[in-house]
Amino acid sequence: MKRINKLFESQFLLDPNLHMWVNRFTEDFTVPYHEHDFIEYCYVAEGNGFHHIEQEIFPIHKGQLFVVPIGVAHVFRPVTPARSSKPPVVYNCMIDLHLVAQLSRFQEQRIQEHLSSLGNKNTSYFSVIDRDGAIENLMVQLQREVSINDPGSITMLHSLLNQLIVIVYRRIHTDADAPATKTADFNHVIHFLEQNFNQAITLTELSRYSGWTTRHLQRLFLKHTGQSFHSLLQHLRIQKSCEMLRNSSLKIGLISELVGYRSIDSFNSVFKRNVGLTPSEYRKSSTS
Repeated sequence: MKRINKLFESQFLLDPNLHMWVNRFTEDFTVPYHEHDFIEYCYVAEGNGFHHIEQEIFPIHKGQLFVVPIGVAHVFRPVTPARSSKPPVVYNCMIDLHLVAQLSRFQEQRIQEHLSSLGNKNTSYFSVIDRDGAIENLMVQLQREVSINDPGSITMLHSLLNQLIVIVYRRIHTDADAPATKTADFNHVIHFLEQNFNQAITLTELSRYSGWTTRHLQRLFLKHTGQSFHSLLQHLRIQKSCEMLRNSSLKIGLISELVGYRSIDSFNSVFKRNVGLTPSEYRKSSTS
């Protein structure tokens, strides 16, 4: 069944003089699945949970930034309603098309085209990892300037927004600008891992497959994914197990084997640590 999307409109959420707004919001279960008539930069600052976006569900963690174009439906959710969990805390930077047009005048043509694509309802979302804290710093400054509204705040906001747009654009295209052979080779490594995540795969095996040393592979995983090899492998296994728990009636013991865990106790422990619920609790919450 297709979810019904609520439309969040800029006239009710954005400052009409600024044509934007920035908030720091602790996500809960009251915000509906929604799309909006403005562009949104969402930065995960704390906690954990899930990002439901388009037809996908992603575990989220600190340092992720999602760019949500006009017309793309999404919502952030905590792992569980329990107070003991740490819900996601997200900075939301919302800008309307009027401000986009203003900012575009100071950007290069390729970035102008990038901004235009975010408003034409034909572009999917994308995400980047804030490895050096630059994006978080900009979000903090943006939220502060919106809140204080001091003399010069509009000029400062436009400067900060332009920096955010450029930094995110550069992060998106870093791999595209890298030497094609190196990027392609590492993409083969990722593809190999995605196809064999349920095997007893090791970094040493990946080293033999790729021809790179284990130490260099560790650096490449951090550079290209923002995670270590072991964290990414665990993420792939948990993500696949979540899909199986939501969409099948397979026994949990069988699911644990299918995603690469030889011990159901180990699977339960890792799943609870990453998701905040046991596999059976997650299955019950996702089907209720």
